[in-house]
Amino acid sequence: MTAEIVSIGTELLLGQIVDTNAAYLSQTLASLGINVYFRSTVGDNLERIIETIRSAMERADLIITSGGLGPTMDDLTKEAIAKAFGVPLVEHPESAEALRAFFRSRNQPFAESNLKQALVFEGGMVLPNPMGTAPGAAIEKGGKIAVCLPGPPRELVPMVQNHLVPFLRQRLGAGGTVLRSRVVATVGISESLAEQKVADLLAETNPTVAPVLHGYEVHFRITASGTDEQEVDALLARKERELRDRLGDYVYGVGDETLEAVLVRALIGRGWTIAVAESCTGGLVGHRITNVPGSSKAFLCGITAYANEAKVSLLGVQQEALRQHGAVSSQVACQMADGVRRASGASVGVAITGIAGPDGGTPEKPVGLVYIAVATDGGTRASEHRFVGTREDIKQRSAQAALDAARRAVLGANP
Repeated sequence: MTAEIVSIGTELLLGQIVDTNAAYLSQTLASLGINVYFRSTVGDNLERIIETIRSAMERADLIITSGGLGPTMDDLTKEAIAKAFGVPLVEHPESAEALRAFFRSRNQPFAESNLKQALVFEGGMVLPNPMGTAPGAAIEKGGKIAVCLPGPPRELVPMVQNHLVPFLRQRLGAGGTVLRSRVVATVGISESLAEQKVADLLAETNPTVAPVLHGYEVHFRITASGTDEQEVDALLARKERELRDRLGDYVYGVGDETLEAVLVRALIGRGWTIAVAESCTGGLVGHRITNVPGSSKAFLCGITAYANEAKVSLLGVQQEALRQHGAVSSQVACQMADGVRRASGASVGVAITGIAGPDGGTPEKPVGLVYIAVATDGGTRASEHRFVGTREDIKQRSAQAALDAARRAVLGANP
């Protein structure tokens, strides 16, 4: 099965909103083994939407739209698809009543124009939307499937997970073939080196292995097909083992689990705690850790010591180390890690100090030079990194490297 994603909304063309829905849908479809060859964006104009849908019907079996399901005059998605597919729109009674109940529960007057959101394709499928007022809708005709999803991600994502994915799995399985994907996530390795280590695996079929850049990480998507779920799961598991054997400690997880979630789980599993001292990252590492549900069981505190005076007063960094080596040095990074560990009583202390730029660099210490230190009962070790990019890139890469250093320290230590 091939698919095309159509993002609808003039605000997308004007750059007022970043289209995260298309990226999410592409990833979801890829995980099901569905190929996306085209993605289109079109404004709120009926004729242009119809033209875009008809073009997509010529190229793909499945057309998924996002946006344009609201009650206003410029919400035209379902009307356009109805015309492109040659089917009428009818009011869905349950959705209409849900709309009225929504407004009653908020003691708000109900405008009849809202019933536009309750229109669905005759003979089609309704996708409930508990997060909003506009249900999704799907229609199949002439071997083509169109699915309309709402624009807000907080509405689109649950609808995809709870309704679209099960529907597509059922359709894919109906042909006697089971398709599944699994993502193996790596950190701390370049795309070129990662591909070099698994080059022969990338040329194999069933399962196929494809590298995917994901932020500052390299992921490998494994896709397998077979006649039953057990066969496919066995193929995926075998290929995952091969990737782990080739890539070693660069592999940190499988699926959509984040690096910080893996770190938190490892800390909790050992009964350990962590504290972070940050300079150039400005609290980013602590922010990412505390985004993980349950992180309070492992994360004690974060200290953002940007100024040298704060490094001395809050972390106990020695003035002599600052004078002799400078704030951006392995010596100061180690003292920061020791200091935050000592002050908090944490099992692990992590520290980051560097030059995020664009100013502040010298020939000896250029922009992008970062030192990361990790302190445990086994000692304190610092590593030097040289990152490139914008100030934000350097901050993000530094935080990523610090989380990875902490992960390796926790998993590599004796219980």
